Amino acid sequence: MEVLRRSSVFAAEVMEVFDRSPTDKELVSQAKALCRDYINSRLIRAGVSWSKPEYNAPVPGGKLAEVSAILLRLGDELEYIRPNVYRNIARQLNISLHSETVVTDAFLAVAAQIFTAGITWGKVVSLYAVAAGLSVDCVRHAQPAMVHTIVDCLGEFVRKTLVTWLKRRGGWADITKCVVNTDPSLRSHWLVSAVCSFGHFLKAIFFVLLPER
Repeated sequence: MEVLRRSSVFAAEVMEVFDRSPTDKELVSQAKALCRDYINSRLIRAGVSWSKPEYNAPVPGGKLAEVSAILLRLGDELEYIRPNVYRNIARQLNISLHSETVVTDAFLAVAAQIFTAGITWGKVVSLYAVAAGLSVDCVRHAQPAMVHTIVDCLGEFVRKTLVTWLKRRGGWADITKCVVNTDPSLRSHWLVSAVCSFGHFLKAIFFVLLPER
């Protein structure tokens, strides 16, 4: 009953947030809730079990659930076009998953590189896809606790880098304006590819990015 009550309270708070301009703290909290949902979806798809000790962590509800659904759909398109980019990320980065410092440093380096030339929703989706791909690697290598580290790391990056941009757009709900391709058989996508270099962390990796909007 207590868990249900907390969920109901959180859902009410989310609805209230979307009725006004969100604060920095709320945007970061929403970013982390969206990240947990995105990662969980990719873990299920990868067929890996994950014991989540933070079972009381808030999940997307109300308007945020719609945002999460769109984020996942955009991620599907991204990963459909360049599937190998978002798999085996630890191997591509050539990093050990046993060190929290190594994982966070690598993730932040990739995140910084993604947004070097500015911020778009496509790059935001790419950031979530990287977080999820790296999380799948962690769980597969018996490091499930590292998933929470990645979620916290993404939240901190959002706080430092994306909050101002998100506030200008009215918050996470702005992503619902993005067009989602519902026909996976179509070969012409509204996503365009770009080459990003991540220095010594990654020799070369291709990210598919949404156009500026």
